[in-house]
Amino acid sequence: MNNLLAVIELLKQNQVVAYPTESVFGLGCNPNNEEAIRQLLQLKNRPIEKGLILVAPTKELLLPYIDESQLTEKHWQRFDTITEQAVTWIMPVHKNVSHYLTGKFNTIAVRLCRVPAVVKLCESLGFALTSTSANFTGLPPCRTALEVKQQFGDHFPVLEAETGNRMNPSEIRDIFTQHIFRQG
Repeated sequence: MNNLLAVIELLKQNQVVAYPTESVFGLGCNPNNEEAIRQLLQLKNRPIEKGLILVAPTKELLLPYIDESQLTEKHWQRFDTITEQAVTWIMPVHKNVSHYLTGKFNTIAVRLCRVPAVVKLCESLGFALTSTSANFTGLPPCRTALEVKQQFGDHFPVLEAETGNRMNPSEIRDIFTQHIFRQG
């Protein structure tokens, strides 16, 4: 992660970067800046209606986006449980969260991600990151920094670090019903 400080600086400047997650590289930006989110959506050619996932190494960095009043201790225990499979939870969204993050939904997708690169980025920045796979439509998600450069160009900012070596993307589940929207 010899370019960690440069990537942190770009995120502070509300730029879009690529960084490793549990299985693939993600495209991320400051979730509190709508212009940065618009740049990410445009780069990926992703419809705003789909919404985005937020990742962070701690629950505390995700709390500003979650309507805690709807959750019980049982829900938080479920959320905090570490499993072999990375799980993105569909949670009730805080009323002040931008529709650029939620898309057409009245919920927010959040995941605890303890990949070292994500931990270092979020701890340095003090906020969660948006996360969507680093790839153009129709192409496979990038699993290495080199693949990101091949798809997005040599000058695209990529945190040079390893993914968590999981084979599948995160599973997406509803925190209340545990309904699985996407198998991991």
